[in-house]
Amino acid sequence: MSLPVDAATALEAFQAVGSWEQRARMLMQWGERMPPLTVEDKVDANLVQGCESLVWLVGHLRDGYWQFAAASDARLIRGLVALLLARVNGLSAAELQVVDLPDWFNQLGLSRQLSPSRSNGLNAVLQRMRALSLTQN
Repeated sequence: MSLPVDAATALEAFQAVGSWEQRARMLMQWGERMPPLTVEDKVDANLVQGCESLVWLVGHLRDGYWQFAAASDARLIRGLVALLLARVNGLSAAELQVVDLPDWFNQLGLSRQLSPSRSNGLNAVLQRMRALSLTQN
């Protein structure tokens, strides 16, 4: 499966930097570039369960392809979620079901820095995306 354009851009950028400090800085920048959610979207119904940080997620199906938006109160999580969005936005429901989260962050060179709780949180976000995609076909 080919990568969405944003995911290919992210992969190229992260593979071009060598040190963890540079990756961490880039991770924060990706998070800062995420468009903010509206107050109407930051409601309990859109909170992802299973995250230690607050993460809100909304998704919309457009012409058979998913577009997600998210927000988080934690800078590092916001960056990780931004990279997850880069990987999944523009996918169909079927493609979304087979996204390999550990592989994606491994390709970005970020898997070693994912604590178990962060991995669980990101997995919860992906599971929520998959659940949303199955409720609206």
